[in-house]
Amino acid sequence: MKQALRIIAAAVLLGLIAAAILTVHGDAPKAGMIQIPNGAQPLSGFLATPDKPGQYPALVVVHEWWGLTDWVKGETQKLAEQGYVALAVDLYRGKVTNDPEEAHELMRGLPDDRAVSDLKAAFDYLNTRKDVERGHIGSIGWCMGGGYSLQLAIHEPRLAACVVNYGALPTDATELQQITAPVLGNFGALDRGITPDDVHAFEKTMTGLGKRVDVKVYDGAGHAFENSTNATGYRPEAAADAWARSVAFLNKSLK
Repeated sequence: MKQALRIIAAAVLLGLIAAAILTVHGDAPKAGMIQIPNGAQPLSGFLATPDKPGQYPALVVVHEWWGLTDWVKGETQKLAEQGYVALAVDLYRGKVTNDPEEAHELMRGLPDDRAVSDLKAAFDYLNTRKDVERGHIGSIGWCMGGGYSLQLAIHEPRLAACVVNYGALPTDATELQQITAPVLGNFGALDRGITPDDVHAFEKTMTGLGKRVDVKVYDGAGHAFENSTNATGYRPEAAADAWARSVAFLNKSLK
């Protein structure tokens, strides 16, 4: 009898522990790698969705020149926690690096037209999902991905919002004229690749075309200041402000 009681007590305790775990993690996003329809071209991505069923706005997430890293996956999950179906596209087809020289080569080896095609395929995929609100799909990217986030805005008129974090900025009015989505940009004053002059030239051209644009240049911050794995360049306060700006902008544009 005592043995039976001990077994029952242990089962009850395990049940309570399991319930506690579910309570703690009940609002965590569901996340994992998926295959994205893209014709004959193989394409995958990291998808994170809100835990509760329903329809949500969505985001195409674009990684840095390092590839689809754990940091990017973490940011994608954070966006899902904010109430978005977030899909980080693997533009490098599985290749990831922390070596700047290799990252440079990977970026140089990525054809712009293929990258844009991949991002449009991700947009189309999100647009078919039952848990996504059609007409409420945006994009966000960092570094190389910030530039491609803007390229998606140029090539996809259905995009409803675009966030560019220290990404390349075209100033050709013919290109920028095609953008219909509002654009938010976060940049570093010490960035030697995307300089404050580049940012202001972009802003001037966009404003002159009557486009909706909001850019901020952070003093004391260089390139990749939002990435917490950037040992020398990470700026926590600027990163927190850029994240808050991005979430507020996306909520206003997509919800």
